[in-house]
Amino acid sequence: MSVALAAQLREGTKKSHTMAENTGFVSCFLKGVVDKASYRKLVADLYFVYGAMEEEIARLKDNPVVSPIAFPQLNRREALEQDLAYYFGADWKNQIQPSPSAAVYVARIHQVAQESPELLVGHHYTRYLGDLSGGQILKNIAQKAMNLSDNDGLHFYEFAAIDDEKAFKGTYRSAMDTLPIDQATADRIVEEANEAFHLNMNMFKELEGNLVAAIGKVLFGFLTRRQRSGSTEAVAA
Repeated sequence: MSVALAAQLREGTKKSHTMAENTGFVSCFLKGVVDKASYRKLVADLYFVYGAMEEEIARLKDNPVVSPIAFPQLNRREALEQDLAYYFGADWKNQIQPSPSAAVYVARIHQVAQESPELLVGHHYTRYLGDLSGGQILKNIAQKAMNLSDNDGLHFYEFAAIDDEKAFKGTYRSAMDTLPIDQATADRIVEEANEAFHLNMNMFKELEGNLVAAIGKVLFGFLTRRQRSGSTEAVAA
């Protein structure tokens, strides 16, 4: 039995998507205020998150629900390693550790993979398709805000193995819509996707303290006073 999972995920996570964009860190980011020290902490956290995700997806390569959406073209760990080397230097592995919120996120990924691997689909959708959909917008903002050249420190947003992002997203949606799941499982995947958004929001909130220290409370308050309707939702799958 197959269900229209892609559409259900899109509709079922709209509120969470908007809430994530209205966290102080992301709100400032979308308005072009990006502090390099805070950003590199985010890159480090994402390295641990994607490391856990890609480790578990590789382990579950024969799982009938996980394997159809495990496109290697989406993998981000190698790109994040390049970015970490740019921000921290060659010794980056000895300089980073997951923040408390990232550690919780990583633990959740491993827990889900062990107990209910089909729910990894919700985490996969939330992170990878979000990166692919809004990646270029965020890359351009970060590049200008931090005065970076070429792809320096921004490899995370580059999907070199994907020639046509629009076509790829269509392929991804089709794969999701043909997963061998019933409606009850689809409902649980959507619920887990919302949990993934919540875990991401906790990471963003942790970074707000660093950002406030960098730009000041007054500017931070001004930039985050008004709620956004969500600027990257329109390009999400």
